[in-house]
Amino acid sequence: MDTFRWQTYEYEYNDKSPDWYWALAIIAISSAVTAILFENVLFALLILIGAFTVALFAVRKPNVVNFEINNRGVVIDRTLYQYQTLDSFWILYEDDGDRVLLIKSKKTMVPLIVVPLSEDVDVESLHNYLLERLEEVEMEEPIAHRFLEFLGF
Repeated sequence: MDTFRWQTYEYEYNDKSPDWYWALAIIAISSAVTAILFENVLFALLILIGAFTVALFAVRKPNVVNFEINNRGVVIDRTLYQYQTLDSFWILYEDDGDRVLLIKSKKTMVPLIVVPLSEDVDVESLHNYLLERLEEVEMEEPIAHRFLEFLGF
């Protein structure tokens, strides 16, 4: 097989309860008040803008993303990551049965690419295909990524 193609959501959407939004508001407002008490109004404003942005992102439904792995590299939607810019890969099997392809990039601005694998991807064939092009190195999902999943993103 020369090309692997699949579609999946960019992240797993979890519907947030009103309590989640209340907790976000309480934490943001109390943090902003604390910042004001320490005479840092700019930081308080930054906290409130950040909380508002998080709330907007929490409401947003995930987009469907097209993935392709071919002889040129890894394509995510319209962005091509050529094999020359990639260092290694690892296929991670999560506890809930999901499978994730982790790709380490040589670029500093995109150090780790996390690619969710749909159920119709033949993981063994994909593994053998990538093994011919990249080194296999055991990796962990970034802590920030796991933290966002814990928060429901």
